[in-house]
Amino acid sequence: MKKKDFVTLILSTVGGILFALGMCMALLPEWNAFTPGVVVGAVGAVILLVMVMVRRKMSGKPAIVFNGRAIAITLLGVAGAIILGVGMCMTMIWDMMVAGIVVGIVGIIALLCLIPAIKGLK
Repeated sequence: MKKKDFVTLILSTVGGILFALGMCMALLPEWNAFTPGVVVGAVGAVILLVMVMVRRKMSGKPAIVFNGRAIAITLLGVAGAIILGVGMCMTMIWDMMVAGIVVGIVGIIALLCLIPAIKGLK
């Protein structure tokens, strides 16, 4: 295993766990830990952003690239995740099973479009 892969593994695991735990703390009213959950989730998100910059630096690439393609891919990922999340809320919280499944599938399709957008078609 290369050093950059090991560092990415560690940082993404820690960041992902903290982010997920923070979201659970913030969104589960039974836990009564909204404010600490937001803080823990934010720390996890920062660790994940640092992981991206460290990985790119270890690969010899600039830390963050701002161009039209990168912004469009980011917006597609954010939109796909939000659409998938709305579909999940529709099915689990709002009792709109069929419509929620359809919206969730649209979100999944949007996220799957990231693969050819990032890697390209050959």
